[in-house]
Amino acid sequence: MTDNKALILRQPDDWHVHLRDGEALADTVAATARQFARAIVMPNLKPPVTTAALGRSYRDRITAAIPPGTDFTPLMTLYLTDHQDPAELDPTVFTAAKLYPAHATTNSAAGVTAIAHIRPMLDTLQRLDLPLLVHGEVTDHDVDIFDREAVFIERTLKQLVNDYPALRIVFEHITTRDAVAFVEACGPNVAATITPHHLALNRNAMFDGGIRPHAYCLPVAKREVHRQALLAAATSGSPKFFLGTDSAPHEVSTKESACGCAGIYNAPVALESYAASFEAMGALDRLEGFASEHGPRFYRLPLNEGRVRLDRTAFTVPDRQTVGQGKVVPFMANEVLNWSFSGPIPPQN
Repeated sequence: MTDNKALILRQPDDWHVHLRDGEALADTVAATARQFARAIVMPNLKPPVTTAALGRSYRDRITAAIPPGTDFTPLMTLYLTDHQDPAELDPTVFTAAKLYPAHATTNSAAGVTAIAHIRPMLDTLQRLDLPLLVHGEVTDHDVDIFDREAVFIERTLKQLVNDYPALRIVFEHITTRDAVAFVEACGPNVAATITPHHLALNRNAMFDGGIRPHAYCLPVAKREVHRQALLAAATSGSPKFFLGTDSAPHEVSTKESACGCAGIYNAPVALESYAASFEAMGALDRLEGFASEHGPRFYRLPLNEGRVRLDRTAFTVPDRQTVGQGKVVPFMANEVLNWSFSGPIPPQN
């Protein structure tokens, strides 16, 4: 429900988030659980979550960090590696498995070097009906970084979809019109997540008056024509596209360095940012489907029963957020957003 002053949504879920580990968990879990009922948690820790035992342990640590009185469910993912034992795909622990091409992004050095190496895992995923989540980029140094997603589609993803027609695949954090067209052309077993920052930024954001490391993420933002394609897909009402923030905090010192880390911490303002993008497209009435309905249906999970409220109250995003013992520059720092998250709506008796 929307009006000029309030936006009421079925409580949404985040289908792609990095909660990190250790001291950071208290802050990252609180930020995500404040807006979302469930979240698909990425497994690229140090060491990565490559076994069921590691998945259980990480889930326990996340659960212990949930603020008292908050209803939040972490959904765990298995980090795929070459020559892995399919027995690790325990459906009582994992909701999905994550394919990182080796060296594609943060903590992906142990990722997959060739699809041939994970055929037994893919067969098992298809048999168990667990989704495969794909970071869709090639890592060849001769491929321009702005072309790596499109090349991945041609070299890898098309064949993967053909070879495993019953496997549910999520093409994560898509950034190009090529990815939009590919997902739209596939059957119902292929979907995609779209981040708030890829809806809001094109690649100019990284070079606005100088190097802007806090706008750097992987996959990198692309040309404006690609951002417009993402906006059209997200606001189309298609069930193939749904919310996944890819929120990924890095301390200021690791972003503002000679080799800055890739990642944008958007969890504190995720829904507010999505609302701004949908409103700019005249599509606020389609935000609930994108944020709260398409994802659960693809994952074959029940829709959340609760509701949350955003109010049309402008606020300025803080320039720093505390995460663990460090400081992080959040997405949209120092910018004014016109929607403010007010929290869950108490159930009526």
